[in-house]
Amino acid sequence: MIDPVVDPAWVREQGDRVVLADVRWYLDGRSGRAAYDSGHLPGAVFVDLDRWLARPASPAAGRHPLPDPDVFAAGLAAAGIGDDDTVIGYDDAGGTVAARLVWMLRATGHEAALLDGGLAAYPGELVRDEPERPPAVFTPRPWPAERLASIDDATAGSFVVLDARDGARFRGETEPIDPRPGHIPGARSLPCRENLGADGRFLPVAELRERFVSVGVRDGAEVVSYCGSGVTACHNLLALEQAGLGVGRLYPGSWSQYSATDRPAATD
Repeated sequence: MIDPVVDPAWVREQGDRVVLADVRWYLDGRSGRAAYDSGHLPGAVFVDLDRWLARPASPAAGRHPLPDPDVFAAGLAAAGIGDDDTVIGYDDAGGTVAARLVWMLRATGHEAALLDGGLAAYPGELVRDEPERPPAVFTPRPWPAERLASIDDATAGSFVVLDARDGARFRGETEPIDPRPGHIPGARSLPCRENLGADGRFLPVAELRERFVSVGVRDGAEVVSYCGSGVTACHNLLALEQAGLGVGRLYPGSWSQYSATDRPAATD
């Protein structure tokens, strides 16, 4: 399988052998589709996070539960992405949103990676025309149990639990969207946006590895990653893999599910 993060130069060399997927989405309610329509990478298709990469939100399951595999497959097939395609996901947020699509594909055995640097790394002009890709065959595959964590797994104490949200949300200083501030007791703060350097590209592997080691992740550690709704948590999982520290597990419900329960919250 290809690396979870790939260089723009490598992508350009591949040409039509890869499919670019634009996965822009905004917490403040702006339209990712409108952003795509106003300008995207040449040849890129748009993949709607809310429609194809998540089920409808609920307090019991969180804001972005994983979709039924049939829904995921239908969305990718409609976009012209098939079983054997290599998908390169990007956004304009350092890959923190596109990571959800890439993680879903890799977890189900498909070739997929994040475009390092995302939209900003492209040196040419953006385009507005949508590529004409015929519908493809994308076979539904169940979400592998060994790549997922439940709310009980996240609190059992047998995993290294990483919180991908910004530090202020982890500490409970602010909470813009979920029912309560704070974090899962015992979790360690590892803000996913700090996987990137000032240029918006991923840190070198050695530095990524140091970040994980600093919060207790070492070779062989079993890791659970969560965030607000199970989207940016995927960025930490891909960075974990890029650092050579394994694949980890996603807690899809994340803080949006946990904070809707009466379980204790930590604010240290």
